[in-house]
Amino acid sequence: MTQTQESTRSRTFSWSDPTVGVDHLGRRGGLELIRAMIGGELAPPPVMQLMDMARMEAEEGWVAVELVPQEFHYNPLGTVHGGVISTILDTAAACAVHTTLPAGVGYTSLDLNARFLRPATVDSGLLRCEGTVLQRGRRTALAEARLTDTLGRLVAHATSTCLLFDLPGAPAVPSPA
Repeated sequence: MTQTQESTRSRTFSWSDPTVGVDHLGRRGGLELIRAMIGGELAPPPVMQLMDMARMEAEEGWVAVELVPQEFHYNPLGTVHGGVISTILDTAAACAVHTTLPAGVGYTSLDLNARFLRPATVDSGLLRCEGTVLQRGRRTALAEARLTDTLGRLVAHATSTCLLFDLPGAPAVPSPA
């Protein structure tokens, strides 16, 4: 008797309407908004389902995001694609900045400078990415993110600059001291 295994794998996922969370941007501060996502009050952004990012934690100026590497994260070399690693680095760094913002202030990444230090595979176990704000001014913020494997080894590191701006229709918010 011959056993065969299907060579093509498949994956499906679902997500919630992302505009629901956007409606809260002008009414809630960043930390409150991210905690509402963590607590299930608001749906996480679709990219988290797409990438299969897991648990998230947040404090002011700090965020942690976790991801268990899967085959669908792989590049042709059999390791987690650099774009997947960059996405989790960007998520942690930018969300750390988001936790410092008052209601009515938005942000976008201006740059992401990533360093890939070791390959990640399904054997790497849980990948944990911690983002920390290094400096926040009136119009820009600088953050870093560190991605480690289940043994605590540094897999990748990044710095990111975010542009801060008043959201359309939101009242102007005074800058931090």
